[in-house]
Amino acid sequence: MTERKRLSNSQISSQSKRPSSSFVAQEEDEDAMLTQPSTSQVQKGLEKLSPAQVDQKTAEVVQYILVKDQKKVPIRRADLVKHIVKDYRTVYPEIIKRASRIFEQVFGLKLVEIDPKNHLYILVNNLDTPVSDPSPVEYPSNPKTGLLFVILGVIFMKGGVVRDKLVWNILKKLRVDSGLKHDEFGDVRKVVTDEFVRQRYLEYNRVPHTEPVEYEFRWGQRADMEVSKAKILEFMAELHDQDPRSWTQQYKEANPTHTSSQASSSSR
Repeated sequence: MTERKRLSNSQISSQSKRPSSSFVAQEEDEDAMLTQPSTSQVQKGLEKLSPAQVDQKTAEVVQYILVKDQKKVPIRRADLVKHIVKDYRTVYPEIIKRASRIFEQVFGLKLVEIDPKNHLYILVNNLDTPVSDPSPVEYPSNPKTGLLFVILGVIFMKGGVVRDKLVWNILKKLRVDSGLKHDEFGDVRKVVTDEFVRQRYLEYNRVPHTEPVEYEFRWGQRADMEVSKAKILEFMAELHDQDPRSWTQQYKEANPTHTSSQASSSSR
């Protein structure tokens, strides 16, 4: 294998030591207080409101979600109800249904509930593709996306889960030392274990029964929805100066349709 290409300071970033998981528990507590109105309750609620009132509230929800999505942090139902829906909570399902229609028809986006238990929403590009074929995030367009692609790539190449020590070591080889302040990102560990985790691109969890304590990374729910494994494999292949097909197992996983069609044609 040729020497790995190094990502410059304009391509990745640096530092923090505690995983940010406490906010997830807070989400569960707040959302548990909300109850989903029944169909009859929604209907009765709509009868008390004018169409203009419902349309106005829907527009407010759409605007709120668009603004929140700019930071790529999942939108919580509890926040929507508390800050925007307010007294219209009995018709919340109808408002979300209308908002989803607007996102698809006007913005070409799909409002996806990535966590039905805690009711977390994200917006993804609506490419009219099956759920199993995620809307791809293209090649890194900014330094943070480059950093994210490296980490997702390492996780993918290692079978879906990897210890954090390996991630930090690989980033250090790419001149992104998690123990030093980085010119582009500042605190790399905070970006990775806090920002990317909050955005649901990564999961960062403690490994049970380890002493000293160890942590591991997995792909997060947003990554599963938005990131193409084929693109990640191409990115890693470019980073290592190799053909993506040299990683047979990963290539099969990233291109299931392509590999299955090849197999069927060769068997004829």
